[in-house]
Amino acid sequence: MTDRRDRSGERREPVLGGKPIAPASLDLRLSRDDRPGYTDRDGDAPRNRGGRRDPTFDPVIAPALDPLAETRRRRDDGRSRETVRATPPADDEDADAPRNSMARSSRKPSSGGRGSGDKTERGDKAERGRKPAAKGRKRRGILGTLVYYGFVLGVWVLMAVGGLVAYHASKLPPIDSLAVPKRPPNIAILAADGSLLANRGETGGRTVTLKELPPYLPNAFVAIEDHRFYHHWGIDPVGITRAVVRNVTRSGSSMQGGSTLTQQLAKNLFLTQERTASRKIQEAILALWLERNYSKDQILELYLNRVYFGSGAYGVEAASQKYFGKTARSVTLGEAAILAGLVQAPSRLAPNRNPEAAQARGAMVISAMAREGLVNDNMAKIALMNPGQPVKPGGAGSVNYAADYVMDVLDDYIGTIDKDIVVRTTIDPGMQNIAEKALVEELAQKGDKFGVSQGAFVALQPDGAVKALVGGRNYSDSQFNRASVAKRQPGSAFKPFVYLTAIEKGLTPSTVRDDSPVNIKGWQPENSTREYRGPVTLRQALALSINTVAVKLGVEVGPKAVVATAHRMGIQSKLEPNASIALGTSEVTALELVGAYAPFANGGIAVQPYVITQVRTSDGVTVYKRSGTGLGKVLEPQTVGMMNAMLRETLLTGTGRKADLPGWEAGGKTGTSQDHRDAWFVGYTGSLLAGVWMGNDDGSPTKKTSGSNLPVEVWSRFMKTALATTPPTPLPGGAYKQMWPMPADQQAPTPPGGVPMADSGNPADTLYGLVSPAPVAARGAPLTISPLAQGGPQPQPQPRRVVSDDGVLRPPGSVPNGGGGAPRQGYPPPERSLLDKLFGG
Repeated sequence: MTDRRDRSGERREPVLGGKPIAPASLDLRLSRDDRPGYTDRDGDAPRNRGGRRDPTFDPVIAPALDPLAETRRRRDDGRSRETVRATPPADDEDADAPRNSMARSSRKPSSGGRGSGDKTERGDKAERGRKPAAKGRKRRGILGTLVYYGFVLGVWVLMAVGGLVAYHASKLPPIDSLAVPKRPPNIAILAADGSLLANRGETGGRTVTLKELPPYLPNAFVAIEDHRFYHHWGIDPVGITRAVVRNVTRSGSSMQGGSTLTQQLAKNLFLTQERTASRKIQEAILALWLERNYSKDQILELYLNRVYFGSGAYGVEAASQKYFGKTARSVTLGEAAILAGLVQAPSRLAPNRNPEAAQARGAMVISAMAREGLVNDNMAKIALMNPGQPVKPGGAGSVNYAADYVMDVLDDYIGTIDKDIVVRTTIDPGMQNIAEKALVEELAQKGDKFGVSQGAFVALQPDGAVKALVGGRNYSDSQFNRASVAKRQPGSAFKPFVYLTAIEKGLTPSTVRDDSPVNIKGWQPENSTREYRGPVTLRQALALSINTVAVKLGVEVGPKAVVATAHRMGIQSKLEPNASIALGTSEVTALELVGAYAPFANGGIAVQPYVITQVRTSDGVTVYKRSGTGLGKVLEPQTVGMMNAMLRETLLTGTGRKADLPGWEAGGKTGTSQDHRDAWFVGYTGSLLAGVWMGNDDGSPTKKTSGSNLPVEVWSRFMKTALATTPPTPLPGGAYKQMWPMPADQQAPTPPGGVPMADSGNPADTLYGLVSPAPVAARGAPLTISPLAQGGPQPQPQPRRVVSDDGVLRPPGSVPNGGGGAPRQGYPPPERSLLDKLFGG
């Protein structure tokens, strides 16, 4: 039964046996035995469940009764045709069988028979022969499909990669304009003896060539970082694959990278250190460009000068200096291995911070070199037995304060720096270490007790050459340079410029002034001891650091004159010309204050402290060389002699007694600012000057720290060690001295130069070598004593006083062992000035 439609699309009634059947008259209910079965393979009528052929089978209505029958029939017909094509028929009848199966089925017997059995057997054989061929074609079909889709996928991947590369390449500068950036210049700072003090600049070391290096140094980097360096073209697919495999198979261990030395160089030269896919693509592109434009040795040399080793060191030269204190050409095989291994993790493998890890990594490098045949077994064993010994981290040394000062003044000498340079300085490494040790140990021993946390130290030759400069107790903790940058009140250390002004105006060390209370427009300066000594000589007043006398002298000669004298001597800071200038209330740096004392040590020549003697390029071209001997003469020899006599007294009987140097003529002055915020001592001999400041960075008061305790002790420690092997040098100007008559039972000593005491029995103002009982003016003309130094009636002689241990002048009987024996003659009649009269002195 079929559902048919005519051309007009109208539904037609089903037919049975050529006659239309009304839907209502057709009984489609079949008995169990009459239900149609599936057709045989040879097209015979189907069998029912009882095994009998259905005599009512009609191929026309079978599809109507079984809708799937037609589909199965067509499928079986197709299989039969494939069997015929695959297996040739045995006879003509079999050959014609597929062509008219329906007709043949109507002629065949309904059951049994030889012909039916033979055909069924042949069909089974054909079916068995057909299956292997179908499986082969199926396999070939799957493989072809995979190849096809794989090819298509590969094309798309290549297109995507190409687009990605093109996109990231567009972010780079044009290849035509691409060039290796110039390496930032390095400044090598050398000591006076030629040893390296420090490297400054962005790289921390100079550029080196492969020819300068021992062969095992570059080989160490090749062995551990890129052993196929000489066999790839910038990118190493073999290395990348090996790294991927190892990273996958060795989970939990350290990851291995696939970047070549060329790729690392490209990153260091052109890119940032961020790790992104974009950077890796750009890195690969730039590596190819480097390989195309530079030889392998050039690339390796660039790499060795640009790779980062930590602690601000770029390049093997900087790393060798920082970690081993030697040049790259001098490192051993063990040290070279440590440097090569350091590149992987500079902070974790730094030999001066983690020596065990650094040596373990160095052993890996040596093993890699031996495996690649770059060193023999004997060399490897020796290197493993003698690993490099790192030096103390450079950041902790005070020499960096000196190096920073060099960098501060370097621009004034040569301007812009565009290439590696070498700067020769005046710094003495031995003195630098002595100064650092003296300051640091004093702070460690007594800093807490006296409430002092910081200090500064400066040492100069009399010509102004800086021999040592310590800007603080620890450079690692604070890089602020308290020696050359910090400005603090010098206190009484400024008084020599007041007394110098008075001497130049006609006063002498024997001139007497009254130590008594003073009031200047409501300002009442006091002595540190709150005591007043009465008439004293200028020599004594300066030695004991009497404030009232200094203030009176400052007003007497004029504050502006004092400021002019200080500037002429070398002070460069701005000074306020007021009455308090005599007590050092204007701030100065330690470096300029010590430099201003230099004319006392060199005979009257003003100096500008200097630290640079020569600047040359790395290839030997001299850029600057120091010439000249100073700023010119500012003091006459007689004036120098008088000042040295007074400042010498400070170390003999005054506030600087702890600083006396046995066998040496030395002078100096202590200084303490208001509330003990700053403590100073500046002292000198004929061959060396040194100054010490101690206090707190925040300006807070200390616990009674004064120039006469901690600073004097630091100065004495330094000078005794620094001058231990130097023959004593007398102070210039004849070391002017005030000679007093000796007791009757003692013979007066003959001073140096054989100058006798004055016939009058009174102390004689004498410059040794320039015998003159009267004051001598500049250039040999007699000095004119100012009216301020002459006026008024002369007071009666006062009993002589001696200096007690606390620095106070006392009557002889009041000081133990200080005034025994025959009474001494009194002071000469003191000179009363107009200022003394005005202020009740």
